[in-house]
Amino acid sequence: MSWVLVLLGLLVHCTGCSPQPVLSQPASMASFLGETVRLACILRGDHDISLYSIYWYQQRPGHAPRFLLRYFSHSDERLGPHVPPRFSGSKDLAKNTGYLSIAGLQAEDEAVYICAVGAPMPWFLFGGGTKVTVPARPKSAPSVTLFPPSKDELSTNKATLVCLISDFNPGNVTVAWKADGTPVTRGVETSPASKQSNSKYAASSYLTLTGSEWKSKGSYSCEVTHEGSTVKKTVKPSECS
Repeated sequence: MSWVLVLLGLLVHCTGCSPQPVLSQPASMASFLGETVRLACILRGDHDISLYSIYWYQQRPGHAPRFLLRYFSHSDERLGPHVPPRFSGSKDLAKNTGYLSIAGLQAEDEAVYICAVGAPMPWFLFGGGTKVTVPARPKSAPSVTLFPPSKDELSTNKATLVCLISDFNPGNVTVAWKADGTPVTRGVETSPASKQSNSKYAASSYLTLTGSEWKSKGSYSCEVTHEGSTVKKTVKPSECS
């Protein structure tokens, strides 16, 4: 890669230093849009990373290397010009490793990320770079389940309908409630989407009624719209008694 020749030109070999320090980086890493990645930069050769500032650069195809940040400690970190705070540095002293974290991955983050160490060395030492790819995550339609109010709750003249939405991606859905086909907005509460362990998303929506309101309609429906498609689930009070 062109940046290798540029960076190698900056190296000044140290004589009498043994063992020679080396920065190791994984060759590649892939993660989906919106995820957070952490790139490792391991200092080998019997040198203590706590003594060094870690520099991170981004090399995008067709662009000059971009300085992202310098990290020495939690209280001594500097971002480069126009670098958003979703880029951050850290160290693990026990592992003699520096890290670059990128939160909320975007398509424009596809690039090679190069780490380097500077003072107190008499030169800059560069790692081999990690190529980060950001593939599109496959779309997944939501699974929707609508639960009617329980008999115990109805005995208190309250009625809560629960609409559970799971396994969808990307993580945006719109929920609409209807009673006998007419939109209902009063008594509706919908939670923000949250990520599941399988990296898909889940959400829930509630419709709170009185027992009398519940019994006064022929049907209630929860309609979930995701990526232009709608899933509708319906319950009928007459079938829940």
